Amino acid sequence: MTARPRVVVVGALPALGIELMRQRLEVDPGPIRPERSWLREHVSGAAAIVADPGVPIDAALLDAAGASLKVVANFAVGYDNIDLEAVRARGIRATNTPDVLTNATAELAITLMLAAARRVTEADALTRSGEWQEEQALLGRELAGATVGLVGFGRIARRVAELLRGFEVLLLVSARSRIAAPSGAEQRELEDLLASADFVSLHVPLSSETRYLIDASRLAQIKRGAVLVNTSRGGVIDTAALIDALRSGRLGAAGLDVYEHEPQVPRELRELPNTVLLPHIGSATGKTREAMARLCVENVLAVIEGREPPTPVV
Repeated sequence: MTARPRVVVVGALPALGIELMRQRLEVDPGPIRPERSWLREHVSGAAAIVADPGVPIDAALLDAAGASLKVVANFAVGYDNIDLEAVRARGIRATNTPDVLTNATAELAITLMLAAARRVTEADALTRSGEWQEEQALLGRELAGATVGLVGFGRIARRVAELLRGFEVLLLVSARSRIAAPSGAEQRELEDLLASADFVSLHVPLSSETRYLIDASRLAQIKRGAVLVNTSRGGVIDTAALIDALRSGRLGAAGLDVYEHEPQVPRELRELPNTVLLPHIGSATGKTREAMARLCVENVLAVIEGREPPTPVV
């Protein structure tokens, strides 16, 4: 009997994904954050690697897998953890899971806008402390009627724009090229958007061009008291500069779901009261994670069986 192709699974793939692959493949499940030695040993001879963005897939790991490796399937829309040039050079396919997490992540971006603007973290801590006094106003700001800037205008940002319609905001959009902006929206250069927006939400992939896109100089350009939201990638913001801007009051508040060195979050950031900090849960709904798992499995099976994967990156 011919041995079934083997897939090494690391990262946060739900049990549904494991079950679906086990129907047709040999599955070698590993820890969420495996040691490199474990990875090198277990990928040898594998036909597929399934990982999330917290697992680096570099040239050395691809070489450890050998000629049997056909596909690296990311359980995420982002794929900055994969060395795409190394993948291309070895004739391997790489895939991701876009579209199916668009709504969940967009909803979380809106959640962070509201929570940061209305000082939900501070209010929750005060209530739990038992020290709530009626005169403690905790005045925040409203999203309705505000000016909102979206940096990047891919699938998730477009869904954020749709969800914002009910808030009757003035929508500003910054993108690398000319776009078909939604009705009533204005496309602006990044610097102009930062200076004008009451809320700035980041929706760009992490690349050499976007790393530290929001650095000290850009934070200095941002409208005083604005709310900054990031559901894209942590490396898009210079964390040290962000902490300084929040401490000084230049930036009113920040709502973050992603960080430079996940899962580590700097103590200085955690101690700031004008932040809402979430543990990278943009896609964390049951419906979305199940859809992501199914798409990830279909990508793996398609490549192994010689078909074009539904959502290829390479």
